[in-house]
Amino acid sequence: MNDDMRMVYESRNRAECSDRALVLAALQIPFQIVDDVASCVLVVPAEYSARAMEQLIQYDNENPPLRAPDLKPLVHHSALAGLIGYVLIICVVAVIADFVPWGRDWYVAGRVDGALIRAGEWWRTITALTLHSGLQHLSGNLVFGIMFGLFAGRLLGSGVAWLAIVVAAATGNALNTLLLDSAHRAIGASTAVFAALGLVTGFVWRGKLMAQDRWPYRLGPIVGGFALLMYTGTGGENTDIGAHLMGFLCGLAAGMLLTAARDHLASRRLQLVCGFGAIALIGGAWLVAIR
Repeated sequence: MNDDMRMVYESRNRAECSDRALVLAALQIPFQIVDDVASCVLVVPAEYSARAMEQLIQYDNENPPLRAPDLKPLVHHSALAGLIGYVLIICVVAVIADFVPWGRDWYVAGRVDGALIRAGEWWRTITALTLHSGLQHLSGNLVFGIMFGLFAGRLLGSGVAWLAIVVAAATGNALNTLLLDSAHRAIGASTAVFAALGLVTGFVWRGKLMAQDRWPYRLGPIVGGFALLMYTGTGGENTDIGAHLMGFLCGLAAGMLLTAARDHLASRRLQLVCGFGAIALIGGAWLVAIR
């Protein structure tokens, strides 16, 4: 190699230096890569330096650096109203159900019952979400429901989030019933809890609210959502894993669909209509159940 060497490219990234070395090799221009602690330098004999510089400039013009797409601005909404509504509804139903008002056993009238749901009693997919078998069952769903509901409400607004959660959870209960034996019976808000988790996962992933420049970042929300589902939704002897999975998947689909409406989520009217819609669904389902 000639002793009179000229630098034609310098970078802290050795891969970039190697790419340009391939360009010079293809043009049969002799070169040498010199590494030090701080950077990587590409040098060529002095008589080749002008041609090498010209070719590398042409290469840079034809291969501009990839620019990471701008992340869409994330608007935070108030989640407080939805969380208060969630806590009040399941706590009030828990108290009322134990007193057996109007001569009806609310657990029998409102629980998931595979045979009866298949026979057309659709309201059970909703009423079952508000029933719990004891304080421990209720407390667990309160804690996780508040946690995942907080994220959902902050992303989509309380009204839209909780209407989507109720619809997704009811759909999850219905699908789980169709997949299991007709004798399947269940109660609990856990299907709604994991619908909320799926809702957040789908909205963050489809809405590209995380960096998209590397595949681990692109798949991060999906992997994280499933990891939380596996960690929090598959333990316990009486855990209805199928309902948790169906709730999560239905919430995931709802979150992906709702990204199309993200520009309208700041509408107070929309949030109020959806919030009252969620309450109406639950109240209407119970009115039908106790009649």
